[in-house]
Amino acid sequence: MNSTETSTAVPDRRRWLALAIVMTAAFMDLVDVTIVNIAIPSIQREAGASFSQIQWITAGYALAFAAGLVTGGRLGDIHGRKRLFLVGIGGFTLASALCGFAANPEMLVASRILQGAMAAMMVPQVLSIVHATFPAHERGKVFGLFGAIVGLGAVSGPLLGALLTEWNLFGLEWRPIFLINLPVGIAGLILGRRYITESKAPRALKLDLVGVALVTLGLLMLLYPLTRGRELGWPLWGYVSMAGALVVFGALVAYEKRKTRIDGSPLVELSLFKVKSFAAGIAVQTVFGVGLGIFFLVWTLYMQYGLGWSPLKAGLTGVPFSIAVSVAAGMSVQKLTPRFGRKVLQAGALVMGLGVLLYIWESGRYGLSIAPWQMALPLVVMGAGMGLIVAPLTDAVLSEVPREHAGSASGLINTVQQMGNALGLGLVSVVFFGTMGDRLTPSEVGPAFVDGFQNALGWVAGLMGLIFVVMFALPGRAAAVPEPEDAVEDEQEKVLVG
Repeated sequence: MNSTETSTAVPDRRRWLALAIVMTAAFMDLVDVTIVNIAIPSIQREAGASFSQIQWITAGYALAFAAGLVTGGRLGDIHGRKRLFLVGIGGFTLASALCGFAANPEMLVASRILQGAMAAMMVPQVLSIVHATFPAHERGKVFGLFGAIVGLGAVSGPLLGALLTEWNLFGLEWRPIFLINLPVGIAGLILGRRYITESKAPRALKLDLVGVALVTLGLLMLLYPLTRGRELGWPLWGYVSMAGALVVFGALVAYEKRKTRIDGSPLVELSLFKVKSFAAGIAVQTVFGVGLGIFFLVWTLYMQYGLGWSPLKAGLTGVPFSIAVSVAAGMSVQKLTPRFGRKVLQAGALVMGLGVLLYIWESGRYGLSIAPWQMALPLVVMGAGMGLIVAPLTDAVLSEVPREHAGSASGLINTVQQMGNALGLGLVSVVFFGTMGDRLTPSEVGPAFVDGFQNALGWVAGLMGLIFVVMFALPGRAAAVPEPEDAVEDEQEKVLVG
């Protein structure tokens, strides 16, 4: 069944019900990423997790998600997007249960990695199902709803995590942040079987499992020494492993070239990097992911360990940031980017960098006595900058990509952002914990975490400056959105958005 047949065969009522189901799944994934950060101190305290295990609870999810995104999209093309969506949401629900009932930190890390892998099966199908179900002239409205869901997930995740942790339901401490996925996932599984219509790509590419294995191995060889190096005293094998990661990535490039010659279905379409704007966009996505990975974990540790705030107080402090992201993202897509193009993205990098510098200044000025309302200004400025970047960036990166490679390119964009996020989480050991002594007295903990926070934010500000410079390689204007009369052709040349 091709996507044209799907979109004409599904009645309106079923189409919108299917949309509600896949959007709920997307919301569940978005919330799960943000909900964990706010509960980290509770997990560390109740489960006895070390700081490196805490990093892997977050980085493991991002790594598994990144490594499986493109493969998840390909599996949906080959075996059916509905089928893979149901496998993904079922597996995500099961992994959430395993996280919620984890007996020790090791089980929690393993369950989070499984959860990330299942999200990689589920998430690519969301926009694929939308593409296959809705005609081109309706997709603008649908993607607008999707943007609203993203904003809602950003706002509600930290607050929901704070409330569930603070309430300590049934004496379960942090566990309800995972268990809340169970009723949502089960409902999505039941309703998805009934209301989502199956679709497949008319010409599905083959899987590149060797490519996936090389990407995963390279990232593990890089991330594991970064997260464990400090507490192990930076052993020689760690440096050897990180150097070996470069060799593995070199082998990946060589293999992907060979894979392209043999069957034309590589994991990474290397010819895309000949497009200057795409190569620059991938660099921007990666560096941006690194910056976000560093900031969100360090921010939580700073507020709850350094300042001694409760999860609820920390969660409420982040609300201005989330609202600013949502508002700026909406303005960026609807009004600013169509008029000013790339300048909006560059302004976003500068504004976010300014917010980070303002946060460093306020943290240094007020020290341990800083109040949530004093953080509001830098957080709003940072959120506004982030919103200006995240919404229009994908369109800018894809604008000069050949149409036949749009699916591979969009999947790669999401993959490198998640990989950057995992790398940023790994770098927390260096840029944050690396500034602290090994044995801190209770009176030294607060000042040490404040100093570490300021150092980590200095790195984030530097990354925003780097992003600003690289953005000069992006096109001045994104490509125009296809008009409604192009709907049939667009459906026949279905683009997988991972």
